[in-house]
Amino acid sequence: MRLFSLYSLLLFLLINSSSQAQINRSIPSEKPKLIIEIVVSQMRFDYLNRYWNKFSDNGFKRLVNDGTYCRNARYNYLLTQPYPGLATISTGSNPSVHGIISDKWFSRYSGEEINAVYEEKVSTIGGSYFSGKYSAKNLVTSTFGDELRLSNPHSKVISIALDAGSAILLAGHSANGIFWFDTEKGLWVSSSYFTETLPAWVDTFNTKGFSKLYTEREWKALQPIENYEEADTASVKSEEKKKTLLEKLKGMVNGVIGNPKPKTDFSSLLESPYGNLLTKDLAIAAIAGEDLGADEHTDLLCVTFSANRNIGGKFGPHSIEMEDTYLRLDKEMEHFLNFIDATVGLQNCLVVLTSDQGVASTPDYLEKSKIPGGYFDPQKAMILLKTYLNAVYGQGNWVVGYHDKQIYLNRKLIEDSNLKLEDVQQRVSDFMLEFSGVANSTTAHNLQNGQFANGIMVKFQNSFNQRRSGDVVINLEPGWVERNGHVTSANSPYDYDAHVPLIFYGWKIKRKSVLEPVYMNNIAPTLSLLLGITWPNGSTGVPIKQILE
Repeated sequence: MRLFSLYSLLLFLLINSSSQAQINRSIPSEKPKLIIEIVVSQMRFDYLNRYWNKFSDNGFKRLVNDGTYCRNARYNYLLTQPYPGLATISTGSNPSVHGIISDKWFSRYSGEEINAVYEEKVSTIGGSYFSGKYSAKNLVTSTFGDELRLSNPHSKVISIALDAGSAILLAGHSANGIFWFDTEKGLWVSSSYFTETLPAWVDTFNTKGFSKLYTEREWKALQPIENYEEADTASVKSEEKKKTLLEKLKGMVNGVIGNPKPKTDFSSLLESPYGNLLTKDLAIAAIAGEDLGADEHTDLLCVTFSANRNIGGKFGPHSIEMEDTYLRLDKEMEHFLNFIDATVGLQNCLVVLTSDQGVASTPDYLEKSKIPGGYFDPQKAMILLKTYLNAVYGQGNWVVGYHDKQIYLNRKLIEDSNLKLEDVQQRVSDFMLEFSGVANSTTAHNLQNGQFANGIMVKFQNSFNQRRSGDVVINLEPGWVERNGHVTSANSPYDYDAHVPLIFYGWKIKRKSVLEPVYMNNIAPTLSLLLGITWPNGSTGVPIKQILE
């Protein structure tokens, strides 16, 4: 009888201990132990709805159904490119303040093209000579990650992306570790700007050879080809659909799917869903290797899935390749969230999912539905502009650069010719309006001296940085994209480029849908207020009140 009572007591204690552990596990920490910022590059807002019925219940749907979904989140500036977008997320400010006006711009000082993150003076850590020559020096403000580190040196900030710019700009200057992919050697690397040596867990990951394994893996459609009805078949009559799909399948043989590049060329991962898989694998290794979220000091993990941007540019947003990429990423998201739940616990982790930009439909796709659109050829436009300026002002190198809808004039030549800079700027601006596809054109003089309260010029001004922007800035008509070697691009203020998903999930986040307008420079102030730390020093955004309620 006594033995039975002792057994019952032990059983009761065991059950009670297990129940208490479950209760403790379900109680969120006072502050999130880990914040994970996930940026799916070039993810249009409508992708979630378009592929919804094909997503699993525990990937993207899990975030939407159980998190706070800001359905009206947008970038509020003109040049919606990846690097300005990432810098806007991290700094809480627009390009006019944080200085990353575009992925590249023209330097009046050196007369050369400037990559937003290239840095000649630093050296590669862990890879080929040129793969690590990047830094955050061109980002002129602090980031949320920087302020987190300043507020608590025990907090860790780690950032991961296939390309250096995405990894650097989402984290900032003072991260514990920023890592990107070396396409020459197939290794994850960093630069001397951020670290002296690679952490042991990165070295260990590199030795496992995942990059070689994924490069050699053939990209085949995840589902039967006839299931990809959301792809480029919108204007196809039902009796023609089967034929169109078969033609599309044949066309894919000449694309990425079914035709991987030579096995030694790791650059194929930059435009393959297996590049996303490799990124997710390293993110998991970072959580384990750095013990992220293991104590009361809030850590930050930044993960950018940048392969999507290259796939979108190559095949377009309505392609089978694009749809297949998101169906695969949904599975990776499910695995990633399950891992977080099993290690840190989702009640202790705040996940923020968003994108750095959208992407325009290809003009060919729009043409099928009789929607206006087209390609603007900047090279031909600059030839005509230079010819025009030579006719007006005489022979000379009046235009020294064109980058991403920005025209840079030869200010020294203009000064030496006793011309007023603003007069030449205005003449160029007026001339650009004569081109098909150009909707708006304005000058640096107007943007520097005017204050705009509403309309398209507000977005011009939010993109304009006096030290780095061009003398004349143009905007194309809706549906028009620059001819740049890809079938489409994203670099406009229109909904398809500026409207992106924004979801907060986990920790103490409530399940709700936010319909009020939210701008992307609101993310950093919101996270800063949640943690009670100083906002990034150039922040112009405001906290999202629905997240704080």
